[in-house]
Amino acid sequence: MQTYSYTPTGVCTKAISFSIDNGKIYDIKFFGGCPGNLLAISKILEGTDADKVVKTLKGNDCGGRGTSCADQLAIAVEQALSGVNAS
Repeated sequence: MQTYSYTPTGVCTKAISFSIDNGKIYDIKFFGGCPGNLLAISKILEGTDADKVVKTLKGNDCGGRGTSCADQLAIAVEQALSGVNAS
């Protein structure tokens, strides 16, 4: 299982970490942001196909910021799948 870390931009969350194993996403953690919503997102996505996470979340906007914590997670997963941002 490969673990990834990502520093988001334009959102309240200061960091995101997650693991990918056999194309599925696990152990999603957001540091900062809206704890209830982000914990729910983490639970809902546990074990989900990483490509589906990107397709579902990419482009979601928070309050006109042009991004959101969910969008930032999608960007992080997309980078991880392309071989960028492994830790």
